[in-house]
Amino acid sequence: MHRSNLTPYAARLAVVLLLMLSAGWAMADEIQVAVASNFAGAIKRVAERFEVHTDHKVTLIFGSTGKLYAQIKHGAPFDLFFAADARRPELLDTEGVALPGSRFTYAIGKLVLWSPMAGYVDLQAKVLKQGGFRHLAIANPRLAPYGKAAQEVLQARGLWDALQGRMVRGENIGQAFHFVRSGNAELGFVALSQAKQPGQPIEGSWWEVPQTLYTPIAQQAVLLKENEAARAFLVFVQSDAAQEIIKGYGYGIP
Repeated sequence: MHRSNLTPYAARLAVVLLLMLSAGWAMADEIQVAVASNFAGAIKRVAERFEVHTDHKVTLIFGSTGKLYAQIKHGAPFDLFFAADARRPELLDTEGVALPGSRFTYAIGKLVLWSPMAGYVDLQAKVLKQGGFRHLAIANPRLAPYGKAAQEVLQARGLWDALQGRMVRGENIGQAFHFVRSGNAELGFVALSQAKQPGQPIEGSWWEVPQTLYTPIAQQAVLLKENEAARAFLVFVQSDAAQEIIKGYGYGIP
């Protein structure tokens, strides 16, 4: 017997989405979606697919989870929030900002040490201890969950203090990735989803960090406003079509 993977909340909303899809709904709406930078590639593809099926318009606003959370607390007009952690959505839930029962985990993030140069990062990441580099990029641990994960990895290896003088900190994981991609840092801790493009080999060299070295990055989303189009988008993110896209960018699926 087939069992649905949707949460009870999503199962109820699935009816809304199905009605919208079957009717072709002329009543198109626009939703504002705040998204953690690491999820940019995946959610752009998901939003494009959703827009084709529903005629709704999805406007994506990217940033660090910490900064987006602060903007939401100060009244930013977002309909949905896709964070890079579980803590901020949970806070919005308990603070009464998010709509009750809407919070769910949409992806499990994975951390990699990456360089666009082939052969630069070895499979045990000995390069970190050998120190043959000028700059190591990470996201700000206070604002970005991937930055916090990078800090945990370096602390576990006893290198956090030793590498302080070589670190360049991005406000978010997107900026950290840019530092490495542009050559301003030889290597950096980034999201696997940034280095991996669906159906293509990863460029350069990398070390996929064992998830035993950092707190699991459970990325959660919440609904911030009563909006049928936003509700339908949450349901669509949990559909098989959307989850295939998410997996294609290197995320785990809860």
